Amino acid sequence: MHPMLNTAVKAARKAGSIINRASLDLDLVRVSSKGRSDFVTEVDRAAEQAIISTLTTAYPNHSILAEESGASGPGGDADYLWIIDPLDGTTNFIHGFPQYAVSIGLRHGGHITQAVVYDPTRNELFTATRGRGAFLNDHRLRVSKRDQLQDCLIGTGFPFRRLDDLDEYVEVFTRVTKNTAGVRRAGAASLDLAYVAASRLDGFWEFGLSPWDIAAGSLLIIEAGGLIADLHGDGDYLETGDVVCGAPKIFPKLHALMQGTPQSVRRRSSS
Repeated sequence: MHPMLNTAVKAARKAGSIINRASLDLDLVRVSSKGRSDFVTEVDRAAEQAIISTLTTAYPNHSILAEESGASGPGGDADYLWIIDPLDGTTNFIHGFPQYAVSIGLRHGGHITQAVVYDPTRNELFTATRGRGAFLNDHRLRVSKRDQLQDCLIGTGFPFRRLDDLDEYVEVFTRVTKNTAGVRRAGAASLDLAYVAASRLDGFWEFGLSPWDIAAGSLLIIEAGGLIADLHGDGDYLETGDVVCGAPKIFPKLHALMQGTPQSVRRRSSS
């Protein structure tokens, strides 16, 4: 395992331990609101600090971009940028719905080069190093081999902060539903992306995500042989927050269903 990936795994497991301990008595977890249907808990913050402490101890000159604490370190021009979501799926966590994850990605030279998505409830560790493949624990991952869209299970995330976008988003959802075997909305984008890499989902789309939702999962998909792009088919998804991804034979068909998506839909919709 690459030394930087090994450090990220160590950080993710520390965060996972904090999350698992807190999950044993959710009534004691203090919750505050960042906005409509957008929550943060003391667990998010404690997990994030554990991750940042582990990474900066090993790599004090690296920069950090984290969901709760924002940017820190030498600055945006640093060669290495760690992109962190300490608890993706906070709303699920608060309700005891076991679909949430720790997401850590490293950006270097304009590319995500290391990725960890850790599901602490299942002890599933998804990892990737650029050019070296993607893994679930010690098992090599490959995206789905399905080639017919009507046979595919597709993941998504609905807008929840801006409900005025919902009607337009449902138009896209309807198109995908009519052309696939089913659509799932589980509430943690990083895990959805990992599931595409693991062929549990054949594809995924969501609009208005944040970089920490996407960074690690995008490398998992690429290293598992999948395709990922924004709505224009470009690689700017970390900047736009709009993601369409899937197995090579499915991706263009799913991407085609996104065309004509109203601009107003593509605002923040992350979980």
